[in-house]
Amino acid sequence: MYNTQILSYVTFGYFVVFFAYLLMMVAKKEFFGKFASFLSIFVFIWHTVGIALRWIESYKVGLGHAPFSNFYESLIFFGWAIMLLYIIMEQKTKIKTFGALVTPIAFLIMAYASFSPSVNSKIQPLIPALKSNWLVAHVITCFMGYAAFGISMALSIIYLLKEKSKIANAIEELNYQMIIIGFVMLSLGIITGSVWAHYAWGSYWSWDPKETWSLITWLIYAALIHSRMVRGWRGKKIAILSIIGFLCVLFTYLGVNFLLSGLHSYAKS
Repeated sequence: MYNTQILSYVTFGYFVVFFAYLLMMVAKKEFFGKFASFLSIFVFIWHTVGIALRWIESYKVGLGHAPFSNFYESLIFFGWAIMLLYIIMEQKTKIKTFGALVTPIAFLIMAYASFSPSVNSKIQPLIPALKSNWLVAHVITCFMGYAAFGISMALSIIYLLKEKSKIANAIEELNYQMIIIGFVMLSLGIITGSVWAHYAWGSYWSWDPKETWSLITWLIYAALIHSRMVRGWRGKKIAILSIIGFLCVLFTYLGVNFLLSGLHSYAKS
């Protein structure tokens, strides 16, 4: 399948992008920064093409569903969402050093996807629970939220490393903006998921492990936002909470799939 070949090249491409950002930081040459920015957009375009081709192929085999139906496809979209938000952030701030921590996340996600059993398999029909128009809305909102939290985690690490630098305040503000974006998108993801669950299983909320950990993650970020707005927390406290929040995101997405069984068990196939 052409889409899997393209996405394999995209994985390698993100590693090259990361290396270019790293060279920019080590050599302190603007050329490497411009090259990394250009290459990140170039590889992202091919990432988009790969997802689009997989979607088109599903129509060709008579299935016609969005490529968000299994673990492999969700990983591919997760990496895409992270790079989309990062490219927008870089174009807005003109700060390229963030790429050295964000692009490795996209690379690792894509590399992990390559080990998924479905990477070399044909596109399969949807199971009954996934046959819903809510599929696209739920997956997009959740993973855009996850992506924003992933970038927030990277920014938090950068903040802790540059806490006493001149750009610390700018990093903190950008981090908070990403947290707000992630929180809004995760909230929409939980809402669309609840509506979808009602149609699929007859209940808006079943305390399934995935639902429970999504709520835990939501509460952590809600507490972070509350602490900043009401209690005035800033700096290191917010950065640490952001890192803890993303660890919960990873457990919600990966840990629940492999360690706990529930209504969302199909997501690991």
